Amino acid sequence: MAEKQRVLIVDDDANIAELISLYLTKECYETRIVLDGEEALKIFPIFRPHIILLDLMLPGIDGYQVCRELRTSSQVPIIMLSAKGEIFDKVLGLELGADDYMIKPFDSKELVARVKAVLRRYQAAPSAAVPAPSADQQGNYVEYPNLIVNLTNYSVTYKGRSVDMPPKELELLYFLASSPNQVFTREQLLDHIWGYEYIGDTRTVDVHIKRLREKIKDNEHWALSTVWGIGYKFEVKH
Repeated sequence: MAEKQRVLIVDDDANIAELISLYLTKECYETRIVLDGEEALKIFPIFRPHIILLDLMLPGIDGYQVCRELRTSSQVPIIMLSAKGEIFDKVLGLELGADDYMIKPFDSKELVARVKAVLRRYQAAPSAAVPAPSADQQGNYVEYPNLIVNLTNYSVTYKGRSVDMPPKELELLYFLASSPNQVFTREQLLDHIWGYEYIGDTRTVDVHIKRLREKIKDNEHWALSTVWGIGYKFEVKH
């Protein structure tokens, strides 16, 4: 029998946490509830969750700090939960490394769908080291000077070194690099990369581009370029 996927629920509202746990248990997930950020950081290496549902407004260490701490050592997917629906809060959460953001109150079916969608993306991205793409993988990877983006095994090699990258960042980079010098609007990128499963705004794209630029610097041959007022392109310089 396949191992159940583990979900860590971090919320100081015990009633909401129990309700979320009930929804997910019905879908055959194994859940664990903690009520504050400090306990979440303690239980994380013991429970080893496949995904974390993280409330932002926690006593003591808040959800933002928990996310920041976890991202120093782990790429475990995180869905932030918050009663705060401001764009600033969403963008801050994504910048800290969250994979999705849901506003309370939310529909139970949507929550389960978001969990399944995020886990699918991460299951497609093995964490083990992978070899460089072979000739028969053409069409599944793109290669430029000092950069290889391989969609087959979800790996990025920059200047000969492997770069850790969440699935959506890698997919965005691959999509842009697969169509050099073509300009895409933020709406087009949201549609192509996030698709119908994601309910978000175009600033999500800006956040992911910012994170890509922090990991991969432009060089004399190519660049992740902003086309002001329109969107982005992977610019190849001749």
